[in-house]
Amino acid sequence: MPEKKTNKSGSAAPVIEFQPRDFELLRGLFESRLMTQEQATRLYFDGKTEAAKKRLQKLKALRLIAERERRVYHPAILYLTKRGFDCLAAHGKLGGYPRMAWHQLEKRAQVSELTLSHEIDVMQVKAALSVALRATGRFAIAEFSTWPMLYQFKASKPRQAGHYGSGDMVVKPDGYLRLHEPVRLPDGSASDEYDEHLFFLEVDRSTESQETLALKAHGYRDYFQRGGLALRYGYKAEDYKSFGFRVLMVFRNAERRNNCAETLLRMNPPVLTQVWLATQEDVLRDPLGAVWMRPQDYRDATAGSAFDVSRPVKGVYRRRPEREEWVAAKVEKHMLVKF
Repeated sequence: MPEKKTNKSGSAAPVIEFQPRDFELLRGLFESRLMTQEQATRLYFDGKTEAAKKRLQKLKALRLIAERERRVYHPAILYLTKRGFDCLAAHGKLGGYPRMAWHQLEKRAQVSELTLSHEIDVMQVKAALSVALRATGRFAIAEFSTWPMLYQFKASKPRQAGHYGSGDMVVKPDGYLRLHEPVRLPDGSASDEYDEHLFFLEVDRSTESQETLALKAHGYRDYFQRGGLALRYGYKAEDYKSFGFRVLMVFRNAERRNNCAETLLRMNPPVLTQVWLATQEDVLRDPLGAVWMRPQDYRDATAGSAFDVSRPVKGVYRRRPEREEWVAAKVEKHMLVKF
């Protein structure tokens, strides 16, 4: 049980005996910079609202975490305080992260309302995936980071008018997920070996052009083919095929998702299977279910129809609800991992 000690003013100051979960939460806030109380409850308290509420109140009382100012009825958004940052450093919990002074972290947490909405959406997807993966009892999350700086990379710009664009571009993923799946022995038991599943995450809020999304897709393909991920893990670039990954793009609605599928199919060469697309509603409801569509699946679903991507694009863009209905009825979707 927490004890109380007397501070200089003579009043009782709360103290707690730290639990591993406390450090996990503080590290999570250090990395993600912001998350709602509901997301923290799902990620670190197994969805137990009352237990989360009590523990978070203690951490707030110790001024290790705090809440952003918010309007009435808006969700509580947590962030790491300087005292929380110092606590992590004092307990040696920041190993593996870039060395940062407090003023750098404090500046990083000062985000606009637009950026805040995007960060919260990213954390919603992370929470949904994390909870679903834990529930399987089969997959171990080796890494799940939503700090773009930790996984950003350079990629060559695509060809334009028969030549390469000048220089490289920097791709900053919204997230990176590395899963371990134990290899099953003939008797059905798990061995000491495991298969690895690698994913990058992009959460779209309909603020970027389709051309920008296509540019990102090109960047990921270039990164893979040049062995970027293989090099990151200490292997040779020639070993790139052993480090295949999927790019998960999450959209606010089916129209936006289908537009992206068309854009990726019209690239030269087209992106067929490396990028997996889904709506935010589907991912939050059932992230491991058959909710993911590849551009190749969209191509097959629309082949020979009025929405066939081989047809030339005419005029300005207009909404086509009938296309969304057609795709919903015809497209084959996939589960993220096989059970």
